[in-house]
Amino acid sequence: MRVLVTGGSGYLGTHVRSFFDAEDFSRRNQLSVLSSLDAARVGAYEVVIHLAAQLSKDPADADDVFRTNVEGTVNLLREMEPNSVFIFASTKDVYGPHADEFEEVPETCSTAYQNHSALEWSKLIAEQYVQYYAAQRNFRSCIFRLSTVSARPSEGNTNGFVTHYVESVKRGWPIRLPLEGKPVRDILHVDDFSRACQAFIDSSVTHGLYNLGGGKENALSLREIIDRVAEMIQCNPVIDEKNPLPPPVPLNYVSDLTRVQQDLGWRPQIGIEEGLRSLI
Repeated sequence: MRVLVTGGSGYLGTHVRSFFDAEDFSRRNQLSVLSSLDAARVGAYEVVIHLAAQLSKDPADADDVFRTNVEGTVNLLREMEPNSVFIFASTKDVYGPHADEFEEVPETCSTAYQNHSALEWSKLIAEQYVQYYAAQRNFRSCIFRLSTVSARPSEGNTNGFVTHYVESVKRGWPIRLPLEGKPVRDILHVDDFSRACQAFIDSSVTHGLYNLGGGKENALSLREIIDRVAEMIQCNPVIDEKNPLPPPVPLNYVSDLTRVQQDLGWRPQIGIEEGLRSLI
């Protein structure tokens, strides 16, 4: 089975590519999703895991975000062969503040526009294209709305916030937090994300849309994450209380994993303790 990972040299992609022994489609390989010529390469693969994205939430970058995340995705979808598999990494943030209405957020949560940035809106638009082209070109598609995914640091990549916390605790760097660290997130290890991709590939599901995270068993407040890491390495974290970050949207987020468990038989295998230790 030939697997291609777009963004395969990125923070998550490096690990996903290693898990599948996949090939890399990324700017570090001089390949761009905005090039129709480059995108034509995906037709040679049975599975495409699409992680490449422009992740800026700066309004000044909106045009670039929409081009990369929507037009770039469409370029790939147009080249998919019948009976192949396309897995799209979307984000929990498509729900915006609506997610705060749930203790565990289901896929039925509203995605109606409520001050979303171009990043979240571009991902939601791209989801519609995934479903359209999968039906038109007769390939299987899966959309994962990812919660917080953690991964070991890799060269040349900006860490996700959990990895950033771990590195900051280890090195004594000041850590800025919103609302004294009270917001909650469910943490998913990157290897469990890869296993979810494999579960879809191995399934008989034609088109799937799933919230994917660590679930309630792997949910902690931001301050609890930092305190757990500090306890593991026996040091005191440095919290910058004078420069708090703005409150996140949504304030709290825990994935409802009911649908992905029922359809794919998947559940996280790496718990929060093991996951944090793997980052130290």
